[in-house]
Amino acid sequence: MKSENITLQNSEKLGLLSNLSTMVNAGLTLAEAVNSLLEDSVGNLKIVLTGIEADITQGKPLHTALSKYPKVFDSVTVAIIKASEESGTIDVVLKDVKNTIKKDMEFGDKIRSALTYPAVILVVFFGVLLLLVTFVIPKISEVFLRLRVDLPLPTRILIGLSNLVLNYTVPTLLVVFGFILLIIFLFKQKRAFVVNILLNLPYVSSIARQIDLTRFSRSMYLLLVSAIPLYSALELTQAVAMKREIREAIAKAREYVGGGKRLTDGLRGQKSIPSLMIKIIEVGERSGSLDKSMEDLSEYFDYQVTTTLQYLMTLLEPVILVLVGVVVGGMMMAIIAPIYNLIGQVGEFH
Repeated sequence: MKSENITLQNSEKLGLLSNLSTMVNAGLTLAEAVNSLLEDSVGNLKIVLTGIEADITQGKPLHTALSKYPKVFDSVTVAIIKASEESGTIDVVLKDVKNTIKKDMEFGDKIRSALTYPAVILVVFFGVLLLLVTFVIPKISEVFLRLRVDLPLPTRILIGLSNLVLNYTVPTLLVVFGFILLIIFLFKQKRAFVVNILLNLPYVSSIARQIDLTRFSRSMYLLLVSAIPLYSALELTQAVAMKREIREAIAKAREYVGGGKRLTDGLRGQKSIPSLMIKIIEVGERSGSLDKSMEDLSEYFDYQVTTTLQYLMTLLEPVILVLVGVVVGGMMMAIIAPIYNLIGQVGEFH
């Protein structure tokens, strides 16, 4: 496998940087630390550590070794490691990078946990739907066919769907899997297009913007505290944004900074950048503590994303339950209604 295609789980990456930080701070050289980690490593982690060890043994700096694994170490991390090696602060920066990755993992866990409940409800719903279509409806339809009852349209649709699944199981499965594969293919080949559609959905757009601002401010803090120039930091942080409008805002700000103007001059007037963020950055520029302002902003937006997700999930949970109840209840009514009609006809006959 080519080095540029190798990936690591977040926990593996965190463990790697955490152990490196601990060993380097304890007085070990990078070569000794990497060699020690190699002893217990397996899988892709071992491949990465072997490559890093080979480069360090040849006298290459750590950032050069890390840059060969772009899917493991992003451009921001590589730039920070490079700056720390040039300034001789690798021990401090490794600890900062480790803490940042840990915060990113916690941030991602918050997003995933907020989406878990709706996902479970939808899985249960499709499970109940499959159970009704494959077991309940076929039994009921046999009774209706024997009695030759005139069935309402919803009942006929359910019976038709059940017959389709039972009589054409293989073609139905092929269609379903084909649809899933098509989605996967589109996501891989047209990832930017698909992601752009998803990120512009109502509510999702707002949360994605807050997530981008969180990542931007956190990356800026880490880059600035590593003494990387503001212009270079802005260039590197463009890649962390998902939404195009945020990337364009960062690019415009970088142009202003490159022209000798302040960062706030480039951000001011852009709809995607909240006024509060501009004010805090302006205070940081005036006081010479822009890195601290970025750290405060990352914590603020982290809190905002968490609060927004909790609020939306609180609203979404009853909505999903009501929709599932309406659909399942409608299906049950489609089954029960003909039975009530039969009972009514029997009563009239007697």
